[in-house]
Amino acid sequence: MLNNFAELKEFWHAELLGEDKKFSWLKILRRVNRSNPHNCLFWLRLSQYLYNKKNRTVKSWGKRINKSLVRKFGVEITLGAEIDKGLWLGHPTAIVVFSGLRMGKNCSIRQCTTIGSSRPGSKGISIGDSVSIGANSCIIGDDLRIGNNVNIGAMSFVNKDIPDNSVYITHKENSIRPK
Repeated sequence: MLNNFAELKEFWHAELLGEDKKFSWLKILRRVNRSNPHNCLFWLRLSQYLYNKKNRTVKSWGKRINKSLVRKFGVEITLGAEIDKGLWLGHPTAIVVFSGLRMGKNCSIRQCTTIGSSRPGSKGISIGDSVSIGANSCIIGDDLRIGNNVNIGAMSFVNKDIPDNSVYITHKENSIRPK
């Protein structure tokens, strides 16, 4: 992913402006300065682009930018994660994604979401295209596959495969008992 500057520019165009609008550096910079989600996505994509370079110095710049995203937003999307074009971060706060993730196009991740492996050395998690992950969700497991066009409800715990065109909800039961 993001091997050349033209691809990086395409990602910024799709995620920050929308593909239906004409590309403009001025519009990109305005969006980045005015919106936390756009600011986070801009720097995330730049860090991924720099990290994929062979030059050690440039690679370290990518790592440094990624660390600053953790400090500023609490967003820890590791640089080994493969996230395709069209990512949307609703509120970039407390999002943790491990390096073995492969995510398709036009996906959204909301605040306080964790996507990770239950053991080191796992093959990873594969998430299809057009997947929406609700707030406070947790996707933990080894070799999981989440299909295309899936909606994962808020506060869901996912530890098994989800087929295409599905809605996944973790049922929770609240009860109030007298003391």
